[in-house]
Amino acid sequence: MGYFAHETAVVDEGCKIADGVKIWHFSHIMPKCEIGENCNIGQNVVISPEVVLGKNVKVQNNVSIYTGVICEDDVFLGPSMVFTNVINPRSAVNRRGDYLKTTVKKGASIGANATIVCGHDIGEFAFIGAGAVVTKNVPAYALLVGNPARQLGWISEYGHRLTFDTEGIAICPESKEKYKLENNQVKKIA
Repeated sequence: MGYFAHETAVVDEGCKIADGVKIWHFSHIMPKCEIGENCNIGQNVVISPEVVLGKNVKVQNNVSIYTGVICEDDVFLGPSMVFTNVINPRSAVNRRGDYLKTTVKKGASIGANATIVCGHDIGEFAFIGAGAVVTKNVPAYALLVGNPARQLGWISEYGHRLTFDTEGIAICPESKEKYKLENNQVKKIA
């Protein structure tokens, strides 16, 4: 076993958990999920069957990740954020098998208490603010806040707001990497 699980954590049989993973107090890892290298699973986290977490995913306390969710490498999931997986849940109607997929792309961050409504993907390095409710797809490098979430601007891979010049170029103040805004899409160029 190349991972650590606190004695109060429950790890069901049939999980694939890579080396370097840490699973903390009172978390439950359900069957058929895959957790990549060096992930950190905080306290009181539920990871449902068939969820896939890439490498170096940080899951903070009290997060629920339901069947249908895929998080690529380097994703950050803030405290008490939640995913959904059924668009129209009813207690008396069994909708198992009707789960909608949600993919969180590489490097994206989702803030504390945010909700991601199922069937909407989060683009690479996007940043979802605390308490936001995401009800549509999020472009790469987008900064979204509010309920429903709305885009405020663009953000660098280091988490800084980007200000574009008249030619559509922005420079991250920390990394000095350059970004290009064209046709309402951002791409890193250097």
